[in-house]
This record gives sequence, structure tokens and C-alpha cells, in this order.
Amino acid sequence: MIPRLLLLSLVLLLAACAQAPVRNPLAQWRPSPNHDERRAVAIVIHATEQRSVAESLLTLSTGNSGGPVSAHYLVGEDGTIYQLVEESRRAWHAGGGRWGTITDLNSASIGIELDNDGAEPFPPAQIEALLRLLEDLCTRLGIPRHAVIAHADLAPTRKRDPGIHFPWRRLAEAGFGLWPDPADGDPPPGFDPWLAMEAIGWPLHDRAAAVRAYRRHYRGDEADTLDAEDLRILHSLVQQARRLR
Repeated sequence: MIPRLLLLSLVLLLAACAQAPVRNPLAQWRPSPNHDERRAVAIVIHATEQRSVAESLLTLSTGNSGGPVSAHYLVGEDGTIYQLVEESRRAWHAGGGRWGTITDLNSASIGIELDNDGAEPFPPAQIEALLRLLEDLCTRLGIPRHAVIAHADLAPTRKRDPGIHFPWRRLAEAGFGLWPDPADGDPPPGFDPWLAMEAIGWPLHDRAAAVRAYRRHYRGDEADTLDAEDLRILHSLVQQARRLR
């Protein structure tokens, strides 16, 4: 039997080794206090577009026909929250895309999948659980509360999730994401909606796809043209984004 003192010493040694910084043997170690952990700056909301939590858990934890994918969290219809990847690790959830100046969303975001087939409304229990999770993540990790976006927002030519049924206004009422404020009024003469969309974050290499992503988020449809109401919405979103800087 290993003496208790020796066992304690081994445990302490292993703990110290686990916390020691990884140092490059080619360089002299001159530690600086001017750093912190790499962390997420956005949260991406997905819909699984599958038939059940069980199917999605399998997809997110194994290889599949489209290659390996993952997310940090999966929220079931009944409100059960599953964590699949540590928050400090890079989950493979966003794929190619861009939001504003961020071109590697996998490295810069937390991915949350919602158990939803892409055609049905999201149950209240699921949304309440999502709101609790968003509150926890934004508070604990320091993620800006307005930086909650759709998978389709960052990849409008490839993705449409979480879809037209997702209650973005409900999230905004709880303090997450951007939502237009009628008090911002009408846009000024010469207002350019494309500059506004780009300033907010949408990639515009395919404008029709970007408009569809925007309309899913703020109008609950999949139109690919902008009308006067869209200009008012985009004007308000830009004003809010500026106030948050």
C-alpha cells in the first residue's frame, strides 16, 4: 500500500504538472502577466433538423456522412441541456462563414444546437432552458449579450437554421441579440441598407441569400428583397449596434 503522505505528494505533483504552462523549448521563458484565456465572443444558435435528441446526440458525437460535427450544447424539446464539448475547446459547429470581421466562428463562438426538425415551433420549455443557458454563458464567460446570432446569419448561402419559427423577439425581450426599436424612427435620406447589413455583420457576397437570412431573423419569412419596413429595421439595428460600442 502506498503511504498516505507519498500518495498526497503524487497528487499534488500531478496537479502542478496539469496547471503548468506549455513552454517552447526553443525559447527562453520570460513570463508576462499581460494575457488572459482565449474565449468566445459570440453565441451561434442552431437547429438540429433531425428527428430526436437521441439522433442528434449520436450525430454530434460520432462521424457521419457529412463528416464530424459537434456543438458545445444541445437543448432538448423538454428543456434538458446536454453539454458535449468544453467551452474552452473549439467545437465544429459553424463551418465556413463570416460575421462582421470574424472569419473563424468555430474558434470565436459557443455553439448551441436546439432539438428541432426545422419545420416545427420551438416549445416554451426549450426556449426557457435556452434563456437560462444564455444568461449563464454571457455572465460567466463575458460574451456580449447582443452577440447572439443564427447559424444562417453567418453562412446565408449554406444554412437556414434555426429557421423562421425561432422566437428571436422573445430572446431580445430577455436581453439577448439585437432587436429594432420603433423609437429610432425612420432612416435618413440616402440611407444605404447594404452598408447597414454589412456593418451589423451579414456577409454580402450573395445579397439575396443575406437578405433571406436577415428576413428569417427579423421578419419571420424567407423573402429575398428589402422593403420600407426593412430599412426602418436596419436603421434601428445600426443605431443600437453603435450605442453598444
